[in-house]
Amino acid sequence: MANAPYDVLVIGSGPGGYEAAIRAHQLGLKTAIVEKNKLGGVCLNIGCIPTKALLKSAEIASQLAHIADYGFTTPGGDGATFPQPDFAAVVQRSRGVADKMNKGVQFLMKKNKVDVFMGQATLLGGGKVAVEPSETMDGETVGESTTVEARAIIVATGARAREIPTLPVDGEKIIDYRQAMLQTERPESMVIVGAGAIGVEFAYVYHHMGTEVTLVELQDRLVPVEDADVSKELERAYKKMGVTVKTATEVTHVDTSGDGCVVTMKTPKGEETVEVSQVLSAVGVVGNVEDVGLDEVGVEHERGAIRVDSMYRTTVDGIYAIGDVIGGPWLAHVASHEGVVCVEHIAHEQGKAEHGPHPVDYLNVPGCTYCLPQIASVGYTEAKAKEAGFEVKIGKFPFTASGKAAAIGDQTGFVKVVIDAKYGEVLGAHIIGHDATEMIAEVVTARALETTAHEIMEAMHPHPTLSEAVMEACRDAYGQAINA
Repeated sequence: MANAPYDVLVIGSGPGGYEAAIRAHQLGLKTAIVEKNKLGGVCLNIGCIPTKALLKSAEIASQLAHIADYGFTTPGGDGATFPQPDFAAVVQRSRGVADKMNKGVQFLMKKNKVDVFMGQATLLGGGKVAVEPSETMDGETVGESTTVEARAIIVATGARAREIPTLPVDGEKIIDYRQAMLQTERPESMVIVGAGAIGVEFAYVYHHMGTEVTLVELQDRLVPVEDADVSKELERAYKKMGVTVKTATEVTHVDTSGDGCVVTMKTPKGEETVEVSQVLSAVGVVGNVEDVGLDEVGVEHERGAIRVDSMYRTTVDGIYAIGDVIGGPWLAHVASHEGVVCVEHIAHEQGKAEHGPHPVDYLNVPGCTYCLPQIASVGYTEAKAKEAGFEVKIGKFPFTASGKAAAIGDQTGFVKVVIDAKYGEVLGAHIIGHDATEMIAEVVTARALETTAHEIMEAMHPHPTLSEAVMEACRDAYGQAINA
C-alpha cells in the first residue's frame, strides 16, 4: 500500500473521521485513515448504534408487559407465558448490529478508495504520522509499523468515559458505558450515577431487562441540559415505570469490599446508603488527547479538548481536529458535520474547491436521547431564551390530545416551542414522547431556513401523525390550537 504522500490523513474512523474521509475523496483529495481499534469508532461499535439495539429490546419488553392493552391474550392470562428477556441474547443481538455496521464502513472505505492503516497513530511533525500495531477491543493485534505523510492531518480520536475519584471504574462492580453495553450477566440491582443521555438510556434498558435501578443526579433534575418541562415529564415517566430517581444527590463513596456495592449518597434529606450489585458511572466523557503526540508537535489542548477555530484548524499549521476530541456537544452528527466542513475547507485551501464552506451553526444542533419516552430538542430552552433577552411566546401541545398517539398506545409527553414574540422566529423546540428523535428534524430544517412559527402553522401536516403536534404547538403560542 502506498504510504505517501496523501492530501488528507484522518486519525480515527468514527462518524466524524470516516465521513470526513469519504467527503475528502469526493472532492478529489487522495485520502487515508488510521484506526487503532475497529472501523466506525465508538459510535458504531460500542456507542450510538448498539445502544439503540439494546433500547429496542427494552422497548419490546415494555410493550410485552402491556400486550393486553393491544387486544392480545395469552394462556393463563397472568403474564407468566409472556416471553422473558434473555439478557445475554439481547447483548448478542446488539453486537451483531454493531458488527454489521462495522462491515458497512469497511465497504465504504473500499468504495471511496480511502486507504486504511490499522494501528496507533502518533504525530511526528512535518506532516508525518507514525503508525504502530495496536490491540482492538476484541483483544486482536492489528496493524504494522509504518510512517504516513500527508499535506493535512485531521485528528478525530473521539472521547471516552470520564472517571471521577469517588467512582474508580474496575470493570466489574463499578463500570462505565462500555461494560454496561458488553456484559452478558444482568445485575440484580444497579445505581446509575449521572442522569444525562447515557444515564437515562441505560436506566431504561436495565430496568426493562429486570434490574432494580436507582438513578442518581447531582443537579436538581434529570437530563439537566434539556428544558425544565421535559425534565419534569421524564422524571414522572421514570417513577411511574418503577425506576427510583434521586436528584440533587451526590454519591460520596462506594464500598466494593463485600459481595456487592454499598453506595453512600448525600441527599437533600441527609446521608443515605443503598446496597446494590453494581454501579454504573455515567458522569460524562473526556476527549482522547493522550498518546497522539499532540504535546510533542505543539497542538494546544485543555481539559481533554483540542483548541480549534471555526474551520477546525489547531494551533499547528496543517493539523486539524474534529468531533468529541474538540469538546461538546459530544454527538455523532456534530462530528460528521464538522468533518465535512473541515475537509471542504482543506479542499479549498488545496485548490480543489472553488469556495470554502459555511461554519457549523452550533445554535441549531439537535440533541436526541433515545430512552422511552424519547427526548429531542434544538435551539434555546425557555429559560435560556429569556436569559438571552428575548421576549418569548410559548406553545405546547400534549400527546394526550393526539389521535395518532392514542392509536399507537403511547400518549406520554408533549411538543413545546419557544418563539420570539417580536419576529415569530422559532428559537427552540423541545419534544418528549414517542419518536421524538424523528420529529425534531422538521424544526432543525425550519430554523436553518429561518422559517417563522406562522409558516409552520400554515404548512399542511398529514393526519393522523405525531408531527401534527409541532404545528399545533406553534398554533398554541398564538392562541389558535385546534385539537387541544
